[in-house]
Amino acid sequence: MSKGHTIPLLHLTKLIHTHRPQATFTIFTTSANKPFISASLSRLPTKTVTITCLPFSPTKDGIPLGVESTDQLPSMSLFHSFAFATNNIQPHFETALEHVQTSPNPISFLITDEFLYWTQESASKFNIFRFTFNGMSTYVAALSMNIVQYRLFSEDKSKDEVIQVPELPWIGVRKDEFDSSFFVNDPQDPQLDFIIKCYNATSMSGGVLVNSFYEIEQPFVGYVNSKAHAKFWCVGPLCLADEKPILLERSEKPEWITWLDKKLVQGKPVLYVAFGSQAEISNDQLKEITIGLLESSVDFLWALRIKPHQEEILNGFDEKLKDKGLVVRSWVEQRDILDHDGVQGFLSHCGWNSTMESVCAGVPILAWPMMAEQHLNAKMVVEEIKVGLRVETFDGSPRGFVKWEGLSKMVKELMEGDMGMKAKKKVKELSVVAKKSVEKEGSSWCNLETFFNELEMTPNASNGYQLNHNA
Repeated sequence: MSKGHTIPLLHLTKLIHTHRPQATFTIFTTSANKPFISASLSRLPTKTVTITCLPFSPTKDGIPLGVESTDQLPSMSLFHSFAFATNNIQPHFETALEHVQTSPNPISFLITDEFLYWTQESASKFNIFRFTFNGMSTYVAALSMNIVQYRLFSEDKSKDEVIQVPELPWIGVRKDEFDSSFFVNDPQDPQLDFIIKCYNATSMSGGVLVNSFYEIEQPFVGYVNSKAHAKFWCVGPLCLADEKPILLERSEKPEWITWLDKKLVQGKPVLYVAFGSQAEISNDQLKEITIGLLESSVDFLWALRIKPHQEEILNGFDEKLKDKGLVVRSWVEQRDILDHDGVQGFLSHCGWNSTMESVCAGVPILAWPMMAEQHLNAKMVVEEIKVGLRVETFDGSPRGFVKWEGLSKMVKELMEGDMGMKAKKKVKELSVVAKKSVEKEGSSWCNLETFFNELEMTPNASNGYQLNHNA
């Protein structure tokens, strides 16, 4: 459905191969997504992976033909229409499942994205174990369970009122930190309908694989596993399962790595700026970002994703940068940037993948959440694991407008201030823990081994392994 979900699933594929080299994988996807998936898994042994393309023709309102991933949507307001349109894949998926199940190497279990709720029904039809992949943290799951169970946000609650979470009493939450779908009461509303469908399908699944590690999720893993119908397994950070290509020659290095190398030699720490591929930034906010970054006097690398019509806002910006900043409009390898010794801070939307990558790289975060559960991720980053700071909004609210003065102030604090130094120290410590978690006998390594050992004891898991990923 989106690269933010596809990428960690592909990392999970590589991780499973490491734990069970005899495993074979069937990846179900769509034709437009196949090249990316094929390239990502190209280093796995021949005949280990089979990619099966399924037809996808969206019929919902406003979704252009040819759009097969959320990062291609003209607006994220179309997300739920797109999500429900994936139902059209189900009959083709079941036809493909029937074919595979009558082959010499049938599927023993499925792992599908949490948002593809309809795959649970398909798995049940063929008596196949289905496990859910959850691209969020158990922290988010734990808070969400509390909000729903205790109806913490009644209509008369102010969005600014801090409310203590009943079963996690050290945490205070505000209505404005949660997505609007939490406040919908009409069961026919697409937002609520989608959440209910995903929740019910996950509850019926055999378990939930989470892109995180136990050491930063301990109280929340315990909580969700005491409440949820399906067990949550922390098996990440999944980005560490991916082997990065080695750039041997200077000529092979992309522009941004060469620029970072130069800054490292000059002894100038760099702030990496990226808001993901789906954030929708207003024209006014974009102007404030450009001014705030310039006024901070901090060297920065900005992986820019904006609408074509917004380019005019940046007219003359590159010239003003001189050598203080580099704006990259093409695709970048984010892990290569975060792992670079010259990068000492990350101005981030706090998507969970980016958060995990930053923690693994030991880079502190300046959190600027934009959508979905990102506000809760930012809350976790700042308040729970203390590896970052938060941007300063003009009115102090989680979703408020950020003026250039507030942005410049917090960029300087992250890169040069006392609070930034504390966050840097903490994230360096957690980076070591994260890497140990996926090593042999580490927490995530043991979790995945236990997962497979339990699965291997079940009758229909004796045919080897196959992993499924849709859309």
